[in-house]
Amino acid sequence: MKDENAGDYAGIFLMRRLMLCLLLFCAAPAGAVDIQFKEIPRAVIESRLRLAPGKNKEREPGLRELFEQERCPQLSEQPVKHVKAPNLICSVPGSLESIIVVGAHFDFVDLGAGVLDNWSGAAILPSLLESLQGVPRRHRFIFIGFTAEEQGLIGSKFYVQNLTPEQRNQIHAMVNLDSLGASPSKFEQTRADKQLTGALTALAHNMSLPASIVNVHNVGRSDADSFQDARIPAIVLHSVTTETWPILHSNRDQLSAVHIDDYYDTFRLIAAYLAYLDQILDQPLQ
Repeated sequence: MKDENAGDYAGIFLMRRLMLCLLLFCAAPAGAVDIQFKEIPRAVIESRLRLAPGKNKEREPGLRELFEQERCPQLSEQPVKHVKAPNLICSVPGSLESIIVVGAHFDFVDLGAGVLDNWSGAAILPSLLESLQGVPRRHRFIFIGFTAEEQGLIGSKFYVQNLTPEQRNQIHAMVNLDSLGASPSKFEQTRADKQLTGALTALAHNMSLPASIVNVHNVGRSDADSFQDARIPAIVLHSVTTETWPILHSNRDQLSAVHIDDYYDTFRLIAAYLAYLDQILDQPLQ
């Protein structure tokens, strides 16, 4: 998360006609929102977190290897001006032209090991790819490992600036993951799209998982801002509170800063959230 304290308050919305499929794959009965995703074992999620490369130049290749293990259908690098590492982009086709972008930056500052900020977000992207595979999706999903976020959101700004007007219009949601697992799931409300925040809080309620509002926008911008600046609906999920904020950009940013129980709960919530957004975006609830 890029530095620029956090106010903490929660909002819960009830959602009608929702059934979650929490094991492997299952179908909801008629009349329910059909959410299907694959649960990834906790040991896999934890092992990928522990793989955090110790050097910035190793981050993009390390993330690429994880995507290759999950057989990303279309994996490419986007060279970014003035930085060495490219954006890493994994695209998964859908039946619609509309797109859901899921992003996390992989770079980190010199202090600490950069596990919380932000290997915790980047390492979860391939697992989210795996969780969505096996079921036809309505939206095209684009998973992006952004470069040079810590230098001023360079990678995400470059990505957005190089979209055509048609491509911008096709992105109906951007879900940004930054600094996960230092506490139970949090999300930024200040600039977030209302439909995206409403869906997240409703889903968390139905899954009995925590998801509270902690607005950190005034003290730290993230890659979601690059999309929001372009008027693309976006939301950022994180784990920053007044207690965990000092860990970022410090020697305390080590593997020990991530609570595995919270991290795994956050993965489960995000995996279900993406499958849910795939069903509800572009069509009203009945």
